[in-house]
Amino acid sequence: MIELKKVKPEEEWKQQLTPEQFQITRKKGTERPYSGAYWNNHETGTYQCICCGADLFSSDTKFESGTGWPSFWAPIQGSVGTQGDRSLFMKRTEVLCSVCDAHLGHVFDDGPPPTGLRYCINSASLKFAKSK
Repeated sequence: MIELKKVKPEEEWKQQLTPEQFQITRKKGTERPYSGAYWNNHETGTYQCICCGADLFSSDTKFESGTGWPSFWAPIQGSVGTQGDRSLFMKRTEVLCSVCDAHLGHVFDDGPPPTGLRYCINSASLKFAKSK
């Protein structure tokens, strides 16, 4: 099933999200390493978008990257999009929620097999749904 884009005015996002969540997801911020709720989470479940609730990553693809952010070698199929990011004088690839365009983090090509990718994601852009 194809989800329609969820678009809200900035004021609605500000009311729904904490200031940190808003800064990261809507203004493309980044949390400090080792400060987020999920960098060291080892429970089984699904990581969802804090803005719209879309399923983004499975705990089955999470790995220890040593970076201080939750890292995954693959998203749930169709859940994220990417675009070029040249902020902070670097060339990176930004990761966005495919439903609401929330900024999630960045993807790098230094991850483990089978993809060789590292989706480095801000905890503040996620909520965790533990498997039952």
